Amino acid sequence: MTGRAPAPGRGADLLVTAIAPIVWGTTYIVTTQWLPPDRPLAVSALRALPAGLLLLAIVRILPDRTWAGRVFLLGALNFALFWALLFVSVYRLPGGVAATLGAIQPLIVLVLERLLIGSPIRPAQLVVGLMGVAGVGLLVLTPRAALDALGLAAGFGAAAAMAAGTTLSKLWRPPASPLAFTAWQLSAGGLLLAPLALLVEGPPPALTPTNLAALAWLGLIGAALTYMLWFRGLARLPPSTVAPLALLSPVVATLIGVAALGESLTAPQWLGMAVALGAVWLNARLALRG
Repeated sequence: MTGRAPAPGRGADLLVTAIAPIVWGTTYIVTTQWLPPDRPLAVSALRALPAGLLLLAIVRILPDRTWAGRVFLLGALNFALFWALLFVSVYRLPGGVAATLGAIQPLIVLVLERLLIGSPIRPAQLVVGLMGVAGVGLLVLTPRAALDALGLAAGFGAAAAMAAGTTLSKLWRPPASPLAFTAWQLSAGGLLLAPLALLVEGPPPALTPTNLAALAWLGLIGAALTYMLWFRGLARLPPSTVAPLALLSPVVATLIGVAALGESLTAPQWLGMAVALGAVWLNARLALRG
């Protein structure tokens, strides 16, 4: 017999994990339409910390001393550093450039998975990563996209932070459920973001009922639920299999723009969407083959 049979349940794990980036695709419209402008760090802190503390109240489990440092490092990589650098890149670069930089995350994960876990890099995985960058680039880049050195550095740093957090979340298997692991990291990330937001942006903005509803969506669904599913996926699948699923986020964000905001897409953008989805499909095929 040649080849390997699909791992039992791997397809279901992929589908469940994919819910996370699909929901993350709603972040752009929620942030731009229903949250205070120009307060990205405050919004990030208000998104992470209340959700993390709520989950901690539910699980009632704290990391022990041996895990405290790891939790704060993961909270910094997956939330504080990632969100802060992402917003810097979004403010200093056209959204298309920032999104394209984010699409290099699967390629960085391949390298980190090789260095930290020892997993081999398969040529097909490189194809998935390159397809992702090309697809997102076609989808969101425009001819007028101006470049800014600090914005480019921040965008690359955000992708590297998330890639490192994704890989280390797999390497360090927590002695707790994905729910508790999410609670720890969200709380740590929020605790790191809150003083940074106060230092850079000043006191939190006054929030309307609409703002609070948007934060509830981003915090409870867009952070607590989705990252629990993301970390659950990392517990069951290789990081190089999970990371390309993030390509679904810009695709969903673009489709929401078309459906809710009346935006139109050019032929290259439709092609880019097809290429990005093709990368996700190829990644799933590789995962099911084992």
